[in-house]
Amino acid sequence: MRSVLAVLLAAAVPAAAADVLARCLVCHGETGQPLVPSLGGQQPDYALIQLYMFREGLRRSDPMNEMAKSLSDDDLRILADAVGRLPKPLPPAEPADPARFERGRAVAESAHCLSCHNPDLSGHDNIPRIADQREDYLASTLHAYKSNVRAGYDGTMAEALAPLSEEQIDDVAHFVAHFR
Repeated sequence: MRSVLAVLLAAAVPAAAADVLARCLVCHGETGQPLVPSLGGQQPDYALIQLYMFREGLRRSDPMNEMAKSLSDDDLRILADAVGRLPKPLPPAEPADPARFERGRAVAESAHCLSCHNPDLSGHDNIPRIADQREDYLASTLHAYKSNVRAGYDGTMAEALAPLSEEQIDDVAHFVAHFR
């Protein structure tokens, strides 16, 4: 974590933003934690929208809502840009299950995941980077989108996931987490 902060400080991130980012990395770290995503390499536009949604209570997660409630619009922009400069997460150490990976690939292709999130799953603009994200986080998020527990800023994710079974969603999460 110190090396990431040193890179950000050298990149002229204001001290206050570096302090907030340091608190973010306690949970999100370089690889995240169970059910917590890695922030590394995330699209700044996506990060900005998510931070705004947390601040405004449009997306609920008590630690995130509390952290974001006092941030100004400028703070949100600075943090989102800093998140975009964090190193991308490392791929999982464990190998993919070949059958699940191929099932997940087929479903991801038919659901247009590789179109919206880019062929390398790096995301763009307000569409998140999902490559090398934790499988548990991906599965939890996809299930939450499907059930509308997690609302996006449009209905695209719920619509894309509506025809998928729970097992298909889990296979997509496995594929994305192990995508190279």
